Amino acid sequence: MNDDLPIPSLPVLITGASGKLGRDLIPSLIARGWRLRLTDIAPFPDPLPANAEFIAADLNDREAMLRLAQGCACIVHFGGLVEYGTFETVLGPNLRGVHHVFEAALAHGLRVVYASSNHVIGFHERETVLDKDCTYRPDSYYGLSKVFGEMVARFFWDRNGVESVSLRIGSCFPEPKQERMLATWLSREDMARLVAHSVTAASTGCAVVWGVSNNRASWWQGDDRARIGWAPRDSADAYQSQFPPPGDSPADRFQGGGFCEIGYTRG
Repeated sequence: MNDDLPIPSLPVLITGASGKLGRDLIPSLIARGWRLRLTDIAPFPDPLPANAEFIAADLNDREAMLRLAQGCACIVHFGGLVEYGTFETVLGPNLRGVHHVFEAALAHGLRVVYASSNHVIGFHERETVLDKDCTYRPDSYYGLSKVFGEMVARFFWDRNGVESVSLRIGSCFPEPKQERMLATWLSREDMARLVAHSVTAASTGCAVVWGVSNNRASWWQGDDRARIGWAPRDSADAYQSQFPPPGDSPADRFQGGGFCEIGYTRG
């Protein structure tokens, strides 16, 4: 995954380090020679790499976030609840937590690389091709919280000049697992390179990038990837013959997939 990118001179703070995406990302950044400061409310389940430290913390704890960010080069914010959710379950980690992260970035002059989600636009139908400035149509309380996070990023940029890159992550797995992922799949290597470019770019402003590999079936185009110098290398196209065509359920009609079926009553 080496793109001859610079190695940050200070540790990079990664929230949500004990979660799936964090654990997928960390080995690739360590292999680049980066130093990492890892945090999560849950214990780190893997052997701790030599160039990393782990400090347990709750995103709800503003003072802890301020302390963790001190002396770092950037915040990669992958922490938070990752499921359909309710208002109460997303309120702390996904709303209050993202605000604390941006407060910490402001306090220490850092950029935030924010793990947003395709679920901010999940209720767009599959026939619609979207760019980064499309209308938000969240498909869940999780997606709604990610809209909030993107707006926090915009607010802190417009008011304070805090740089950020919001990554609208599709489906990051070793390989596509279902027909929908022919459009939404993001390989682990493309994801790691996307984060590395987001951290090391000379400047980003308030950028939005679709976190998706080079899939012919993708519904997403027109973002800020040129600003960070990233382009995906992998593709889901070779898996197309493995899956039957979509049906007519809400999960098959809308871009957000299964999240769109939960609580759906429109008929």
